[in-house]
Amino acid sequence: METKIIQLDEENIDQAAIEEAERFWPGPLTMIFEKANCVPSATTGGLDTVAVRMPSNKIARELIRASGKYIAAPSANLSGRPSPTDAKYVIQDLYGRVDMILDGGESDIGLESTIIDLTGEMPVILRPGYITEEMLGDVIAGIDTDQAILDANADVAPKAPGMKYRHYAPKGNLVIVEGEQEQVIAHINDRLKEHREEGKQTGVIATDETAIGYQADSVKSVGRRDDECAIAKHLFRILREFDDEGIQMIYAEAFDRTGVGCAIMNRLLKAAGHQVITL
Repeated sequence: METKIIQLDEENIDQAAIEEAERFWPGPLTMIFEKANCVPSATTGGLDTVAVRMPSNKIARELIRASGKYIAAPSANLSGRPSPTDAKYVIQDLYGRVDMILDGGESDIGLESTIIDLTGEMPVILRPGYITEEMLGDVIAGIDTDQAILDANADVAPKAPGMKYRHYAPKGNLVIVEGEQEQVIAHINDRLKEHREEGKQTGVIATDETAIGYQADSVKSVGRRDDECAIAKHLFRILREFDDEGIQMIYAEAFDRTGVGCAIMNRLLKAAGHQVITL
């Protein structure tokens, strides 16, 4: 059995964190703790909390092991851009800005880790991901989800930076359309016709079931609607491909807001700046 690189100090870390780490690490779960004095403020943006994760990628773990240290790891993309799921998109954003790019292969999941804040009386999910609220709830009871995750108008201050502003965004304008499938397809096609008359390049984020019904310059399927893992894996790559193609107007179907779908919609909503048409 492979040993873990980080040994948790059970005297100084909440039992909930220990149980979550034993269940989900290495893996796509980030836990927020109160920052100890030994953690440099430069790595936390001046905050008194620190986010900690143990990646499942073997190359990333070997890098940590070889360094013999903890590694401060910001996202491998420019602020606001879609997260890279392949090294070629890291090169697009960061070439000449970093000394080296270590290619660990295509991302297995495609979405960033789930973030859970363990600094309060109740654990709170600040960013949904592959590790869902239901999965976390199987390990510890009493988990809450920040209301700002899926509601830009929620009357509550976000608990993590970037939870409301446009983020993960393509260069083109992205709009989400939700409603009955036939209505969504008809509405998007009407809008696509208008944009074509304006001379704009158009794109649609569809599913295997609906892709054939759209009349855009570029139609991309994220997979079957019932395969949320495939949708999550392909979403950011598709947004990057639209940039490569010079797509100016993008429409996306909406997805269920439960399970991994919560994470998918969180990223779509932020990429769209919460522009949603409900039919």
